[in-house]
Formats: sequence, structure tokens, C-alpha cells
Amino acid sequence: MYDFAYQKPSSLADAVKALSADPDAKALAGGMTLIPVLKQRLNKPSLLVDLAKLGLVGITVSGNTVTIAGMTTHGAVAADAGLKSKIPSLSEMASFIGDEAVRHRGTIGGSLANNDPAADYPAAVLALDATIKTDRRSIKGDDFFQGMFTTTLEQGELITAVEFPAPEKGAYEKFRNPASRYAIVGVYVAKTAGGVRVAVTGAGQGGVFRHTAMEQALSANFSPDAIANITTPVDGLNSDIHASAEYRAHLVGVMAKRAVARAY
Repeated sequence: MYDFAYQKPSSLADAVKALSADPDAKALAGGMTLIPVLKQRLNKPSLLVDLAKLGLVGITVSGNTVTIAGMTTHGAVAADAGLKSKIPSLSEMASFIGDEAVRHRGTIGGSLANNDPAADYPAAVLALDATIKTDRRSIKGDDFFQGMFTTTLEQGELITAVEFPAPEKGAYEKFRNPASRYAIVGVYVAKTAGGVRVAVTGAGQGGVFRHTAMEQALSANFSPDAIANITTPVDGLNSDIHASAEYRAHLVGVMAKRAVARAY
């Protein structure tokens, strides 16, 4: 570690002010990614702004919309009865993020702002056509993710909530790294009011992406057979010590068919 300033504001306005005033400041949500990065000296912020006292916690259900506040933990998402009744696939997905310690510290807003290419929530946001609310605007999921570890968030902009419309059907299947529980490949399939959406995480070099070929096939016939012969191009897929690009391409098809079968 190294020296840096630390603030724990009690209002959203004060947090935004502190972050906006210093381009080297970083927001601290659950710290599941930021703290290890600090220990490795891969990031050296001048100021940490702790968001724990901002009150951005809770899950509300209104009609067919579920709103999750930005500092709500994965464990709370997994356990909420209202969410389970409306979007059980999202609740179940949260229950498999990391281990128990991570689920009780990590937050949905922190995960989305970080946009790790193997994170789970980005797939949920894209597949469910969610809207990300910040202190200054609303951003559709299709516009939010800009590439690996990159989003459309501006300096000092904070995620305050995420709005998920309940789908007609949905399921998430993940091939997990046995140590980290990160997705080597994860596929979220949802049949929404606007059509079928398929989002893939863990596989792409640029992070989460929608699989348009599968979406078109499932829109015509929502069954595993509809995508049985659809292949995923290896260009642009990750290849590392955990899985080659070719293996990830294969897993995309396997996880997608499993997700459709569960949703179906």
C-alpha cells in the first residue's frame, strides 16, 4: 500500500463533489476489485471516497420493474423475496457470484462501474434491457458498456440504482473458474417485451456482448434446438490459461442452450 487521502461522505452531493474535484480520486464501493488492485500498486489514487454512508441500499418492486440501489450487495440481491418473485434468474445469478464473503461486501453498482470482462451483472443488464441510473442521468445498458473495464461513466459520476424490467422468461448459465467463481463463459438469455436478448460475459476481449445470431433464431423459435447449429466466431474472444478462444466459443453455445432450456 501507499499513502492516499480517505473520505467517507454522508451525502451523494458531497461524494460527487469530492470525486469531481480530483481526477485521480476513486470511489470505494465494496472494494472487491479496488482493494486488491491497490495492494498490487496497479492503481494509485490520490483519494478514496467511501460510498458506504450514502444510503444507496435496497430493492423495490413496482409493477413489473425491479429497482436495485447501487450499493446493494450481491447477497441482498440473492436473498430478496420480491426480486425472486419477479426475476428469479437475476436472484439466482447473484447467489453464485464469488464466495460468501464477496457476496456480503461486493455491490451491484461497483461491479457495473468496474465492468470486469468476466463479471456477471453486465450480462444481466444487457439481457434484461436494464437502465442504469446515476446522479445525473439514465443510461440504457446497450449504451453503458464501452469495452473491457470501460463504461460511459464520466469523472465523478456515480451509479445510484439499476432498473430491471421483469422478462417473460429468463435464465443465466455460467461455466465458472473453480477458484475465483468468475465466469469463464456466462450466458444470460431473456425473452422480454421487446424480443429475445442474449448476453455473453467472460468470453469477449472487449467484455460483455450481445449474441445477435442467437437472438434472431430464438425470436423465431424459443427452444434450445433453434440455436443448436449456431457457432460463435473465435475472433475477438479471450484466450488465456483458463480456456482458449476456441473452447470459449464452444462454451457459449453450451451455456446458451442450457439457459434456454431452463427458461423454456
